[in-house]
Amino acid sequence: MSPNTQGALLMVACMSSFTFNDICIKATGGDIPILQILAMRAVLTTIAIYILAQRLRGLKFDISLRDWGWIALRSFCEFGAAIGFFTALFAMKFANVSAILQVLPISVTLGAVIFFRERVGWRRTLAILAGFTGVIIIIRPGPEGFETGAFYAMFAVLMVTVRDLSVRKLSPEVPSLTVTFAASVAILLFSTVASTQVDWQPVDLTDGLLILSSSVFIIGGYVFSVMVMRVGEISFVAPFRYSSLLIALLTGLVFFDEWPTPLTLLGATIVVASGLFMFYRDKAKAVGA
Repeated sequence: MSPNTQGALLMVACMSSFTFNDICIKATGGDIPILQILAMRAVLTTIAIYILAQRLRGLKFDISLRDWGWIALRSFCEFGAAIGFFTALFAMKFANVSAILQVLPISVTLGAVIFFRERVGWRRTLAILAGFTGVIIIIRPGPEGFETGAFYAMFAVLMVTVRDLSVRKLSPEVPSLTVTFAASVAILLFSTVASTQVDWQPVDLTDGLLILSSSVFIIGGYVFSVMVMRVGEISFVAPFRYSSLLIALLTGLVFFDEWPTPLTLLGATIVVASGLFMFYRDKAKAVGA
């Protein structure tokens, strides 16, 4: 099996793991407060990530205050993204939330242009505009304004965009697993403290197993996300991240009997096509085309 094929399969496995994590959370039905779920899940994921990082020798705490500042910002955004995403997940169709999140590569590129003065050509500028047009088609704000779920989904996009951009400011010697572990610890602390303001609900066997399964899937997603960056060409492997939308469509239909409207599918197609075009332009630029 070629490195590119391995990378593509690992990316699909990564996206599948994160998607099934989302399914487990949505399947709890919203009876348990989001902050309680995050706190319970964070206990398991933090322990697992610590063990993984230790085995891979990926923990390094002797880093500059500047890097710790960027890690703190990234960790806070990770927590904000989780709150926004899960709130949207309970308010919207599963595939609709996933479709909105497909704009992330485009929003990160736009953020790099605004904050880091990165230059993009007219083709990628049109792709950015097309991608956000697709998002507008998906959320279709009416006279009353944005649907609540769509607002939280877009908030999650904003948080993840800032999170990913903050990584670019980190020094190269900061290990990725240190950043991941710090984010997990931050979510554990933030969610535990914040959850003291909500009434914790009793967790029955079904919900307990769903939260446990969610932890297993998200740990798998973290592991695969590390593995996928070590094999294959990024320009070949990266587009397979859009497999998450297809997985979300199928699992949303199977588990929740949900299927997006034709307009939502059209918007999602535009977003994905815009993202794929930007990957193509990045590869063409790298070879001087």
